[in-house]
Amino acid sequence: MESVPPPTDSQVSRVPSQRTPPGQADAPPVAPPPAPRRRRAGLVLAVVGGALALLCLAGAAVAYVAYDRFTAPDRSAPDVVVDNYLRAFLVDENDVLAEQFECADKAGLAPLRTLRSDLTAREKQFQITFVVKWGPLGVRAQGESAEVTVELVISYLVDNLSQTEHQQWRFGTEQDDGWRVCQAAPVS
Repeated sequence: MESVPPPTDSQVSRVPSQRTPPGQADAPPVAPPPAPRRRRAGLVLAVVGGALALLCLAGAAVAYVAYDRFTAPDRSAPDVVVDNYLRAFLVDENDVLAEQFECADKAGLAPLRTLRSDLTAREKQFQITFVVKWGPLGVRAQGESAEVTVELVISYLVDNLSQTEHQQWRFGTEQDDGWRVCQAAPVS
């Protein structure tokens, strides 16, 4: 073992010794402070908050996907797209919705636009309301295109008498991110 040299005068502490005066008992030892619980509580809150944030994000993603699926237009088959298109274009007269069922080139749909314009003009002129309905749709598919035939039944009231007109129509549809209506023409 090595021997430790005695302290020199410059190394000796000059602090007076502190002794308990006679008659006073020694002070009880100071207990260490309790472990902070805030850290544990903060950690628990952070974990719970993170889990809730993830659940909210997952819920938002599920809600978006569900909303998108339920509100997307049904273009699953040629007859379905023609039925939806007729409802949007002739019954509801909602051009924004009807566009979701149309091809990019809308020139082939001019005859149906003419029919709707004619019905609207006659409603204003004669103060009547036309009701357009249709029956079963016939489909003849040829690969990525299909022809759909349907009878439009246009009815209205004049002097409390129901008048009905039947028109045969042919619709050309094509597969383009679902089926879309590209042509419409009355059958002669």
